[in-house]
Amino acid sequence: MTSAVPGTLAAFLCFFSLTVNVPGAPAQEATGKQPAATAKPEKKLTEIKIGYLRAYAPQLALSVLDVPPRDEGVAGGNVAIADNNTTGSFLGQKFSLDVIEVKPDADVVAAFQEMIAKGDRYVVADVSARQLLSIADLARDNGVLIFNAGATDDSLREEECRANIFHTIPTRSMLADGLAQYLIWKQWRRWVLVYGSHERDQLFAEALRRAATRFGGEIVGEKLFEDTGTARRTDSGVVQIQRQMPVFTQDLPEHDVLLVADESEVFGTYVPFRTWTPRPVAGTAGLTPSAWHPASEQWGGTQIQNRFAKANGRRMISKDMAAWTAVRILGEAATRTQGADPRKMADFIRSDDFSIAAFKGQKLTFRKWNQQLRQPIFLGDGRSVVSTSPQEGFLHQVSELDTLGVDEPETKCVLE
Repeated sequence: MTSAVPGTLAAFLCFFSLTVNVPGAPAQEATGKQPAATAKPEKKLTEIKIGYLRAYAPQLALSVLDVPPRDEGVAGGNVAIADNNTTGSFLGQKFSLDVIEVKPDADVVAAFQEMIAKGDRYVVADVSARQLLSIADLARDNGVLIFNAGATDDSLREEECRANIFHTIPTRSMLADGLAQYLIWKQWRRWVLVYGSHERDQLFAEALRRAATRFGGEIVGEKLFEDTGTARRTDSGVVQIQRQMPVFTQDLPEHDVLLVADESEVFGTYVPFRTWTPRPVAGTAGLTPSAWHPASEQWGGTQIQNRFAKANGRRMISKDMAAWTAVRILGEAATRTQGADPRKMADFIRSDDFSIAAFKGQKLTFRKWNQQLRQPIFLGDGRSVVSTSPQEGFLHQVSELDTLGVDEPETKCVLE
């Protein structure tokens, strides 16, 4: 009996060695034959090319601290590309940004056609309203979606709106409304308006007038500051401005706030602390409305600011955020539609299922009547965020964000 046990154990061990794989060794059948190797299928990579069309020329500013960075906007787009690729790597999607620069007064059609030839079906645009309209129909005919991250003109969302253009930068009317709400909340209702002689200045001045009518402010006086073409900075400039600005503002009626509309950077920086009557200054100088503020740290703002600063060596500004938001919207749409079809992505962006988180305290969506991105407006000086609008008490039946800018009953847009 005892002599049979070793034989049985030996037979069991022999059977076990034929049927159980040794760890780390290739699987074998009981016959000892090696199975044919099966190739693992490669994951298909979907490339999503995003063009970035930028009108650029070195710009002057009254203060050297206000000169726009060379990579303004583009830097935000590149950070968003990295964010998109973090998620895209798991989904077989790869995003890229193709930047083309033109001069501010140049014809952009040839540059846009070059983008189409490269396969860009999504374009982030930081160009003038005139340049944007010159490529709008060409984009539509070639199935290209445009995201406006630079032009604040209300006309692009109203009389000249297009179904293939989405807007991530706020309008002048949104900026003016955000500022006006805060002034009304502070009970500073009497305003004087000083505006420049260039078209952009006049458009912002008109937005401020509209905001006054809308929210109960009163513009008790206006004054035009003519650009005479003299040097913006000279050795004697500080002395001259210190003497001239008080005289220029001496005859203004009694007011609570002096509003400045000087997008052209001719005189606005020289207004605060130099007026005849000591009053707060707001608009394009003093307390300024913007899409983003480099000091913003609320709602996770520290996270995006730190990532941006690490990549670019500076803080994020409004056009950086507008471009970042545009590229991230495309990343979100590509993830949710599981592809790169412009039509499907556009339909998703317009749908009730779409929203984007952009470090502004709430999820943002597009207005269906003119494809403008709803968003809060930051109010700040050069050092800190003073407030954000919409302000408490300004209510709306759909979204309080729709108290900023042109609401649906007011719109002149017919999307086609």
